[in-house]
Amino acid sequence: MGDLSDTCVDVVVIGAGMAGVSAASHLATDLAVVVLEQEVQAGFHATGRSAALFSEVYGNRVVRALSRASRPVLFGDDESFCTTPLARSRGSLWIGRRDQVAALSAFAALPDIAPATHELDARETAALFPILRADYAVRGLLEPSASDIDVDALHQAYIRAFRRRGGRLITDARVDALSREGTRWRVRFGAESILADVVVNAAGAWADEVAALAGVQGVGIRPHRRTALLVDAPAARDIDDWPMAIDIDETFYIKPDAGRLLLSPADETPSPPCDAQPEDWDVAVAVDRVQTATTLECRRIVAKWAGLRSFAPDRSPVVGYDETSPGFFWLAGQGGYGIQTAPALARIADSLVRHRGIPEDLGADVSSFDLSPSRPRHSAD
Repeated sequence: MGDLSDTCVDVVVIGAGMAGVSAASHLATDLAVVVLEQEVQAGFHATGRSAALFSEVYGNRVVRALSRASRPVLFGDDESFCTTPLARSRGSLWIGRRDQVAALSAFAALPDIAPATHELDARETAALFPILRADYAVRGLLEPSASDIDVDALHQAYIRAFRRRGGRLITDARVDALSREGTRWRVRFGAESILADVVVNAAGAWADEVAALAGVQGVGIRPHRRTALLVDAPAARDIDDWPMAIDIDETFYIKPDAGRLLLSPADETPSPPCDAQPEDWDVAVAVDRVQTATTLECRRIVAKWAGLRSFAPDRSPVVGYDETSPGFFWLAGQGGYGIQTAPALARIADSLVRHRGIPEDLGADVSSFDLSPSRPRHSAD
């Protein structure tokens, strides 16, 4: 790696998941930027374990606004950024039992949900997802524009842009100390260290732990385990054009994935920051819920895994300078929405790091306070 102890850069980004590298690629247009990743490869944790869906109706108001603002990158055709399409039409189908119809209708009536969706009766719902049991889903809500995202292609496109602009990505570089030296931060990782004017904390599940290294109060970022598994599709069924089916109360979802079906119990089990692994109980719950709602017979589990989704208390991302510590910048709490909101959050982070405020074209739907690191602290008081 070489001795970096005398190196001084404008920005050090901690974390090379989607959030970190997307923001770094923008910052590197005219700043000296280094990204430090604790694992031996970038995108090892949440980024590499995403359900990979773009949906403008998923998440709270702030998340939905950020997703809409990310559409130009995800659905654009800028070959200088990425030569392969980043999105493929999928559709999302929210389903409701008879006792869930009121919840589904209330969701469908929200001002930014209604224009992107339309309600379906039981017959129309079953036609879109044929393995639903006839007595299960009595109502559906279809979002036709929901799409699969090629997460790896997007992640790699940002890394290429970052490197093309002179940025340096260092893996296997776990930060173990942060301290102020005059007006700069000394960032230590193993036997190495770097001086930086700004530290961007994009450490995902480890965000509050990184803050503690710097003597900065955490903002309440809490990781939660999410389980997923792959099973064989029903024989003689062409599932490629099926939408992703999601229970309106988010107790499970089913998504076609390369000829198989991805299932999840949509669990949110509190977890310490770690390399999350699936629990047998959660796998069994996923199978039970899906088999209750559908005629699918899960005879073989092809693969299973788990990832961490990290949330602030109000479930909105945390983006901005810490009010108590100069040069310490938060980019955390993306929850399960970090892929689909990355393009917008990268632009916002780039602008806020430069003290320019939220870009004008994004400010109508998202305010600085919506994302402020002081927000979760004050809401907890």
